Amino acid sequence: MRHALISDIHGNLEALNTVMGDIQEQKVDRIVCLGDVVGYGPNPCQCLDTVMQRCELTILGNHDQAALFDPEGFNPVALRAIYWTRDELDRGPGPQSLINKRWDFLSELPKFHRQDHLLFVHGSPRDATNEYVFPETIYDQARMNVLFDRVKKYCFQGHTHMPGVFTTDGEFITPDNCDYTFPLTDEKLMVNVGSVGQPRDEDPRSCYVILDEGNETIYFRRVEYDVDKTIQQIYAIDELDNMLGDRLRGGR
Repeated sequence: MRHALISDIHGNLEALNTVMGDIQEQKVDRIVCLGDVVGYGPNPCQCLDTVMQRCELTILGNHDQAALFDPEGFNPVALRAIYWTRDELDRGPGPQSLINKRWDFLSELPKFHRQDHLLFVHGSPRDATNEYVFPETIYDQARMNVLFDRVKKYCFQGHTHMPGVFTTDGEFITPDNCDYTFPLTDEKLMVNVGSVGQPRDEDPRSCYVILDEGNETIYFRRVEYDVDKTIQQIYAIDELDNMLGDRLRGGR
């Protein structure tokens, strides 16, 4: 089976549409979204509609959760964006039945999903929604051991927007360091699939992963999209800070 694994769309419809076009060419069997469909970006409703239609499985992200409940730990920029996102979800577009369907979809998202030897989360194996596992986490070996103890074989996650592979040997291997291809073995792995809508590894291109179980390989995909169009949409919304657009240009 070939899985397309996407995460951290953050209301960026231009990025999502472009990534979905690339996925279409990869002949995958299903698409899995690891959360944060909304938050930060200008098109939360449209992104939700696409994910509801195209993704077989979607995991709850911390921004998805914040749209439903009182946000915790959000900085002022993110907080303003999530309050605007809530209002946008209430306004539409579409009939009331579609507005309700979006809210119902968000409220029913699972925090994690296990499938045989695969674990899908947004944050980490320990805290599926909120825990950040940054590249520098490899230097905290005790913490890494705790995380890997909760992984049967492979864990796929998002949240940090920084793609790469964590190994039990204490390495973090970026897509550049493995030529965007990483073989699957009997070794446990945690794989961050990167971000569709707000990359933060200084590469503005959208990132996602193809998990090819038949070939026992994961492939990191980088896709260029119309960044400037998204930026201009953010600039046009007073409640969204301009820095949310500016950061897209540099992948920060």
